[in-house]
Amino acid sequence: MQQHWDERNRDLVVGIDDRLVHRDQAGISPFDSVVQGGDAVWEGLRLYGGRIFKLTEHLARLRRSAQALAFTSVPSEAEITARIRDVLAANAMTDDVHIRLTLTRGVKITSGMDPRLNQSGPTLIVLAEFKSPVYDDSGISLVTSSVRRTRPDSLDPKIHHNNLLTSILAKIEANVAGADDALMLDDAGFVAETNATHVFHVKDGVVRTSTTRACPEGITRETILELCATAGIATVVGDFSLTEVHTADEVFVTGTMGGVTPVLTVDGRTIGAGRPGPFVTRLSAAYLERTASEGTPVA
Repeated sequence: MQQHWDERNRDLVVGIDDRLVHRDQAGISPFDSVVQGGDAVWEGLRLYGGRIFKLTEHLARLRRSAQALAFTSVPSEAEITARIRDVLAANAMTDDVHIRLTLTRGVKITSGMDPRLNQSGPTLIVLAEFKSPVYDDSGISLVTSSVRRTRPDSLDPKIHHNNLLTSILAKIEANVAGADDALMLDDAGFVAETNATHVFHVKDGVVRTSTTRACPEGITRETILELCATAGIATVVGDFSLTEVHTADEVFVTGTMGGVTPVLTVDGRTIGAGRPGPFVTRLSAAYLERTASEGTPVA
């Protein structure tokens, strides 16, 4: 699924620490850690009717990730929220907005990998764009990538880091295959996630999803499991093979940028009846209802 230019974003104002700058004038130092080695953590947020859904949970994950990478300091939730408010106000944004937060280790005194070279504190980038959910809610296609998700003892996926090369390589394979996104397996061959979203499948009335052994702890994933519990829908979190996905009654993916999206084909296999099924339809509606009524007011 390819995203396209949105004219509403031509004159965006971007937040870099306490500065507000036009998108064409925004600048990050070549000595910043995100440039030097992708040494940063990030979050994707969505603005619904002036509120950000599960902002506290997103910022808690950002903080955990920064702590895991041994950042010497992390802005408080109040400080980050204030910067978000400033950017949204500068762009007159209240709805249909995706916000990309990036917190880097900061600017180094000279190039190099050693974190002791970072002596000025982190850099906070707030990029808010007018952006509707990026997937076609009538359904998408997946193809399994040859690129595997990393093991926790290599690069723990619970760190929401900016090293996204495995996802990019997997997305390239999906593009070449003519699919919307790539399904990625873990080192043992079990389904992990896609290059951009978490994966659920339904079999015999049970909603199933992978553990977070080889994928991030998704906020939207967590919300879907909560909605299932509230609705009395049985769930299983575990290790699932590609065959179980190929033969599922329904498959769908979740994420902040795209919401809840049905999957119609995986590796050329038609899933279920080849159209959005009852579980994804019900859960998508419940998710939209919840995001329309909950969240932290910011705009």
